[in-house]
Amino acid sequence: MFAIHTPWTTMRRAVHMAAAGRWPEADATGTLTLVFDDRHRRRVRLTTDDGADLLLDLPRAVALADGDGLLLDDGEWLRVAAAPEPLLEVVAVSPQHLARLAWHIGNRHLQAEPFEDRIRIRPDHVVAEMLRGLGAEVRDVTQPFQPEGGAYDQKSDPGSHAGSQQAGHTHA
Repeated sequence: MFAIHTPWTTMRRAVHMAAAGRWPEADATGTLTLVFDDRHRRRVRLTTDDGADLLLDLPRAVALADGDGLLLDDGEWLRVAAAPEPLLEVVAVSPQHLARLAWHIGNRHLQAEPFEDRIRIRPDHVVAEMLRGLGAEVRDVTQPFQPEGGAYDQKSDPGSHAGSQQAGHTHA
């Protein structure tokens, strides 16, 4: 008899996530740097910043954020880092103008990361021109992206981004 080994069975596994500030960050033995789309997963093969392969193997998909921790099956912790990625930064002339711009962004169902004085969105030349037409300054930036989860996200940990997943909300 012989045993069949696949990479999934011999690879270290990340089996639990903890939100930033809720895990022993000083115990992190490595970092996993990912863009936003790669931080919303349940099960996928990943490579740490130092080149080690691991299997993200969580009970359900979560939206990982910068500073979150992943507990490996060997008891070690990895820190999640948000990788910089190309974005558009939308700047308004006043708080009321920013609210108006946010409404137009939301009306197009775009993922957005709001700040007190600006909004970051993914690059889209059509939306950028629309926003400029509404009087916004729109500039290209390269920054980590952590868009707002939205009212229909379910949270396993109220008050935290950790454990968010889509609730099956659709629009007609």
